[in-house]
Amino acid sequence: MVAPHRARRAGCRELPQIMRTRVLLNWVTRLGLPVLNKPIAKGIGLSLPIVGAIAAMFAPINAAAADKAIYYWISHGSPTDPVWTYFLQGAEQWAKDTGNDVRTSFHSGDVPSHQEAVRAAISAKARGIVTSTPDPGSLTKVIAEAHAAGIPVIIMNTEDKTSGRDAYVGGDNVAIGHRWAQYLVDHNFVKKGDFVWMPVEVPGATYQTLETQGIDQVFKPAGITYEITEAKLDQAEIISRMSDYLTANKAKIKAIIGLGDLVTGSIKRVFDQVHVKAGEIPVVGWGNSLDTAQEVLDGYVNAAMWQDPQATSYLALSLASMTASGIPPGFDVSVGTLYEKDKAGTYLKIMQGSGHK
Repeated sequence: MVAPHRARRAGCRELPQIMRTRVLLNWVTRLGLPVLNKPIAKGIGLSLPIVGAIAAMFAPINAAAADKAIYYWISHGSPTDPVWTYFLQGAEQWAKDTGNDVRTSFHSGDVPSHQEAVRAAISAKARGIVTSTPDPGSLTKVIAEAHAAGIPVIIMNTEDKTSGRDAYVGGDNVAIGHRWAQYLVDHNFVKKGDFVWMPVEVPGATYQTLETQGIDQVFKPAGITYEITEAKLDQAEIISRMSDYLTANKAKIKAIIGLGDLVTGSIKRVFDQVHVKAGEIPVVGWGNSLDTAQEVLDGYVNAAMWQDPQATSYLALSLASMTASGIPPGFDVSVGTLYEKDKAGTYLKIMQGSGHK
């Protein structure tokens, strides 16, 4: 005979075991696992195979979540800039191919916002950071903070050699500026005493500063002058500002260098608005947009620079991953091809998504 108080204690001990068994059976049913047609014995012993089955079902999910590393991809560009959509595509493809979590953001030249994005990556314990440079020296401090946290930083698109970055993937903007200016001189489009107009979205930005250094190497010794004008980042405002300047200064402009993709991609619309014929004023500049590739085909732009935007992002993230794995890059990756009308169709197809089948 069991004493009543001892029976109550035994019941209290058995109740949680019964409840656990019922919960496990409920999961078996929800997961579609086979149910045993035998009585469930008291205790938890007979439920262990079920626990193992459930653990096996969830283990791959938990492992996959744990293995998904976080990377940050940070752009100084505008989300409305069609060129940056190609850079973004490269980052998205890399995330898809590797299964990693790539967190992307655009900052439209806002330096404090860009810096905070890097700090957010540090707080998130990112495995690697890929970023463009809004202004020279603007990321030096936050790159040092990332390194102190053991996070590699790869710069893409706009170089800053003194920033402390681990590697750079992109064009040499000084060399690109030199090439544009030399192209105009070599093709006898400009000579001593001539004036060149150089519109840009953001004067003082890293890309403009470096490109101008290369242009100066050619134009200053040749006695060619130029003016840099601000066009902003909104497409409608760009066309309005460029049209106004061209209307007022058309007579003295011998050539145009588009220092950014948005301004170069606006040439046709500006020329049409001001009634300038295709080819009337020689134009060189960036060529990472459908608009510019078509302008080259139609004769509005003589030569344009392709920067391999998708490949730039893909390679930069790959270098970040490699560096995080303990293999430091002892090199940079240089990209860029100047194309004319005969090759414009190739790059047009790439940007249309039909570069490969």
